Amino acid sequence: MMLPLVLPAATPPLTQQLREVELDPDQCYRVRDLQFSREEARFYLNEGVLTFLKPVQGRILGAVFSAEVEGGDGELLLIPPSRAERQSLANFTKSPTLSEHFKTALFLFSDNAGAELLESLRQASASQPPREEVLLLTTRWTPVIRNVLSSFELRLANDLLSGAPPADGIFFAAVSGNQLGNFDVYFDPRARQQLTIGQIASRDNRSYFDIWTHFPSRSFRDGRRRAPAREFQITDTRLEARLDAGLHLTVTSELKVTLSQPASSLPFEISPRMKVTQATVDGVTTEVLRRDELRSNLLRGDQNDSFLLVAPAPLAAGEHTVVIQHEGDVISSAGNKVFFVGARGNWYPSHGLQFSLYDITFRYPRRLSLVASGALVDEKVEGEEKISHRRSTVPLRFVGFNLGDYAKVTANRGGYEVVVYANRQLEPALQRPANAPMPMPSSPFPPRRRTDAPAPPLMTPNPLARIEQIASDMAQDYEWLAQRLGPPPLPSLSVSPIPGNFGQGFPGLIYLSTLAYLDTPSQMGQSREGLLYFAELLATHETAHQWWGNSVTPASYDDDWLQESLANYMSLLALERRRGPKALDMILGEYRGRLVAKDPEGREIESAGPLTFGLRLNSSQFPFSWRTIIYDKGSWVIHMLRRRLGDELFWALLTETARKYRLQPLSTTDFRDLAATFLAKQPPRDSYRAIDPKLENFFDTWTAGTGIPNLKLSWTTKGVAPKITLTATVTQTGVPDDFTDAVPVEIQLAKGKPVTRWVRVSNEPATLTVVLPSPPTKVVLDPAGATLKR
Repeated sequence: MMLPLVLPAATPPLTQQLREVELDPDQCYRVRDLQFSREEARFYLNEGVLTFLKPVQGRILGAVFSAEVEGGDGELLLIPPSRAERQSLANFTKSPTLSEHFKTALFLFSDNAGAELLESLRQASASQPPREEVLLLTTRWTPVIRNVLSSFELRLANDLLSGAPPADGIFFAAVSGNQLGNFDVYFDPRARQQLTIGQIASRDNRSYFDIWTHFPSRSFRDGRRRAPAREFQITDTRLEARLDAGLHLTVTSELKVTLSQPASSLPFEISPRMKVTQATVDGVTTEVLRRDELRSNLLRGDQNDSFLLVAPAPLAAGEHTVVIQHEGDVISSAGNKVFFVGARGNWYPSHGLQFSLYDITFRYPRRLSLVASGALVDEKVEGEEKISHRRSTVPLRFVGFNLGDYAKVTANRGGYEVVVYANRQLEPALQRPANAPMPMPSSPFPPRRRTDAPAPPLMTPNPLARIEQIASDMAQDYEWLAQRLGPPPLPSLSVSPIPGNFGQGFPGLIYLSTLAYLDTPSQMGQSREGLLYFAELLATHETAHQWWGNSVTPASYDDDWLQESLANYMSLLALERRRGPKALDMILGEYRGRLVAKDPEGREIESAGPLTFGLRLNSSQFPFSWRTIIYDKGSWVIHMLRRRLGDELFWALLTETARKYRLQPLSTTDFRDLAATFLAKQPPRDSYRAIDPKLENFFDTWTAGTGIPNLKLSWTTKGVAPKITLTATVTQTGVPDDFTDAVPVEIQLAKGKPVTRWVRVSNEPATLTVVLPSPPTKVVLDPAGATLKR
């Protein structure tokens, strides 16, 4: 008798295994006094039940701790390493250290956590709870852990497929705290700052991930560990894009990638508006994995979606060709042939922001004009389509495009070309009743109008009113900045309108608010600063991003402030150049006022956090603080550095920064150290150099801390000419006790030049003693506005 042949069951695909993961009743243990840590984050499972997930490809990827037993308890302890991080934690939790007891915690990991915990349980001879309790617990928690795991599915899959050592894997804990509620702990060795603790929150129908604290973990700070190298580099990008009559975008992206080590999967990011339909690697079709990762994206502060290409066979280190087809609706109509491109820098796949050469071909309706990054190679018409071919002559960090029914004006200065495009018609959102203030749209869509009352007569400002003036001004700025900072990435700059009250500077392409195109009299009802912003500051700010942000790039998110602040201060310097120092002082005064303004809870906006927090500043507690701190305080910090160096050394610093870090990342520490080499050229006495020669105190106080001081000067004199002793005292209040800086005191005499001395100020009154040949006529604290103060 022949027995039937029984074939082994096929192993489900990895994604299916991850989505169907479940707790393992055979790996459920009573735990007592079980401790483990991820660097500074220390977990104490004092009493409870710990249940592991069933293995996936031989690896345990998670566990659930429940303290819902008699005497059950867990605890998490953490002390942030810096004052700024302790203050941040206190802002959210009311304590500078974290000591939180919890009843439940869900753990996900692709590192060695599973093996470590099981070994600890083996050594402790941990017992298992009764079977019925185990089954009840696994039934209750399996759906929960599947839901949370879905936000980390791609990272877990990539870690399993990449062959990277477990030490490079992630650790995540969703903790249900007794006092603080639900919050997350995330450790990622691939991140520049590995440890993150925070909480999902909502305000005004908007979701936030409030980062309580975020910092490099101990072993990375002391050099025992280094972040793994980027999985691959993208060296060449070819984009074949088509916009159909309905402006639906279809793209074939061909990427030349270089793998640093063998891999079976390649992670990418792209706009949520774009759907990836197919992909190949070296001509072989690959599986595309994509999931909604809201929690993971919030943790990373990322507005892109992630997807993973899984090759059918491992890829060798070296160069490969990746082709990805994707499509989506990234363009919306604002009316009157005015369009809004919603995915400007993420309409094609990327792997972080890398410098790459670009070759871009666009097909689009012939009734419209299209502008994009890169030099125009060829443009022609085929039937109802235009075909535009562009190519970058130097590596670019990213590329964008814009389109509309445009008029254009070209201006040339000093070998540089600026082409300004303007809408021929105005979007309906900017049409307004006579004598009404100009609206400030945050959306490209016109507001709904009531239909139960007759519409008042509309005024329609001319969207072409300033096109020639914009072209002339921006050509002058482009030439001036190139003379000061060196050549921009591209010799030609295209400027195009975008609905809204913002701008954005891409390599060779600027999106400029449609409000900036309108003639000033039409903008009645705006503030003085608002008029100045759209007429003079915004265009120069975005032009300056050709250097700060597009050529010189931030090393990490905590260095983003530097690029925005430098670009913004360039616009203030251009304003000073055109209108004189009083115009600069006026804007800086406006900035100071916004920084000390209070929110509805009575907290000063500046107290939301230091400059180096970057996008962390946008939280549920301070939803609008990012722009004020990064632009306003950041510009003040660059201005204060200018006053400490003097104009000649300041410009020399900026020129050298743009040269040395061209197509390179720049950190705050890099900029500080380079600035200190220029400060060293000052006289060794009676200058700022004598007080803070390496600029460590200046940058620590103003970029890594918070506070704006009150400063008060008092002074007395003693003696007779020619030996008058002046004693001046500067008192500082209104800032933390460890807030220190230096301020200039100017002593004016009846004859001769004023005498300037720098005084270090802190929480104790600072005294300055100077011997003068004659009595002073006036003693002034910081007459040139070298310090941000109240």
